[in-house]
Amino acid sequence: MLHLQTFGDLRLIETNGDPVRYPIKGLLMMAHLYAGASHELSRYELAQFLWNDVEADLARLNLRKLLSRIRETDGGRAEMPFDFTATTVRLNTQVVSSDLDIFRAGGSPLERLNAIAELTQRGFIGNIKPATKLIDAWIRAQRDTQALQLRQALLDALPDAQKPGAARTISSAALQILERDPHDEQVRALLHRLSGGSSLNESLPNGDDHARVQVKRSETGETPADIERISPMPLILPRLVLLPPTSKHADAGLALANALIEDVTIELCALRNISIVAPHTAGQIRRDSEKAAVVARHSIAYLLDTKLSEEGLFAQLVYFPTDEIIWANRFAMTPDILPRQRRLIAQQLTMSVARELAENEEERLRFEANPEAYHAYLVGSSLMSKLTLPHIRRARKAFKQSLSHKADFSPSFTGLARTFTSEWLVTAQGNNELLHLAEQNALRAIERDPASAAGHRELGVTKLYLGDVDASVAALHLAEELSPHFADVIYSHADTLVHASRPGDALAKIKKAISLNPIAPDAYLWCAAGASFFLEQYEEAIAYVEAMKDKAPAHRIAAASCAMIGDRKRALFHRQRAESINPVFDVEKWLAIVPFKEHWQKELYREGLLKAGF
Repeated sequence: MLHLQTFGDLRLIETNGDPVRYPIKGLLMMAHLYAGASHELSRYELAQFLWNDVEADLARLNLRKLLSRIRETDGGRAEMPFDFTATTVRLNTQVVSSDLDIFRAGGSPLERLNAIAELTQRGFIGNIKPATKLIDAWIRAQRDTQALQLRQALLDALPDAQKPGAARTISSAALQILERDPHDEQVRALLHRLSGGSSLNESLPNGDDHARVQVKRSETGETPADIERISPMPLILPRLVLLPPTSKHADAGLALANALIEDVTIELCALRNISIVAPHTAGQIRRDSEKAAVVARHSIAYLLDTKLSEEGLFAQLVYFPTDEIIWANRFAMTPDILPRQRRLIAQQLTMSVARELAENEEERLRFEANPEAYHAYLVGSSLMSKLTLPHIRRARKAFKQSLSHKADFSPSFTGLARTFTSEWLVTAQGNNELLHLAEQNALRAIERDPASAAGHRELGVTKLYLGDVDASVAALHLAEELSPHFADVIYSHADTLVHASRPGDALAKIKKAISLNPIAPDAYLWCAAGASFFLEQYEEAIAYVEAMKDKAPAHRIAAASCAMIGDRKRALFHRQRAESINPVFDVEKWLAIVPFKEHWQKELYREGLLKAGF
């Protein structure tokens, strides 16, 4: 007996579990025949299905070659999976079984729902890129039919909703249906009632996705002449994935936190302006080592990332296209209050996420309305992750290309400003022309989008390097007010506070940025090292530099810190590294252009650099 697996990876398996080395086209032919009512098709039909993109004669020749290979593969079997005639191919279902049988199986409604839901969430033929339009259309049609069967199984299971464990099974299936079709109002209402919104005994809406007419009646019961028409839902909704929480310690609290996130997932499904990724998919994304690639592949706009620690459940809402943290909060999760307050925490979390999603939608629509400009902007942003001169200049080229597609695209002006300040930092030559170009582009970004924190952030950074520390602090304070959970803005604010002779405030702020962005970029750690140095916490400064993946920008501060504690060997190491990167570095010239509000900072930094041998 052979078993054909069609969900997840398409493959053929022996009775003992060993895979059968079968041609991919042969597996597709087997799946096509198994899904059909008669399990038999003409050779012409199969040739057209598998090779409809070539001439008919060549398609028939390809089919003959395929059938010959299958005969060779199955030659040693007592019973053959296929019966071939001169004109037809029939699948022998006495020899081959399939996971598709689950759709035809009996059992209780709940058991059937659970089996179908577990099967369909793996995806029908998910490992093969369709070779022809006919194959693609057939796979899509099968998935549509399976989705309808899952939906019908859910409705059939409703009478058993009060049985133990039934609510979880039904909720999971409902979430899966809504992930595929966010406009299914009948299933949405059902899910809301399962979560405690109202009674399951109430009649469900009819699931009509088209524009509805809402009739308002007067106090006398008469229908007025004016009728309010509710417009249909937009075809494409932004997608949100709620990643299940992680924890360094596997304990009972993690299970409760998982249950809490499931509650929030169900609550958010009540929203009409967002599409929620089902928990099964969310779990797969959490486990995948290439999360960013998977998120992009699934066209996900928002991530709710959660982590459980002794301090509670930390949740942050990330806007994926710009990697901006648009909201973050921590919730107490102590065992004594969680069972009692789980529902309250879920509602608070839901309300916060819903509010932030609504406020961020204008930006999302602006990005998606200009796909070419947006793509070039993303290329530039990705290049800016490495602060080398070649990367910076390639990023600048990408941002300019973005503006060639849309001349008023504010994010690209922001990106351009960042390339000029970054080049000023890397070259360390005090070229003020770069800073004036950065300032011009930051002002252009603010002019086109004054409510965006990014433009004000770049203006603040530029003002700092131009020596106007007070203007820098003011611009970055405004940027943080506009986006209080944007970790990069908080980092820039902290960096400016270092130069404003407020290293204590700077260190507190950079620690907040690191808490929002725990896998911190090197720039955050560099800033923390600088704040620690000016607080005369030299060991801490060295530790921050050691934590950086690329220590190149921070060798000078590390050398000065080592020198201040008398560690000449490490000071020499960092000084030599710094000099190999920038052999023309001059202490006095650099101190003349680096802005410090108070003289003591410049003197302390001079002392450290001279002790290190610069």
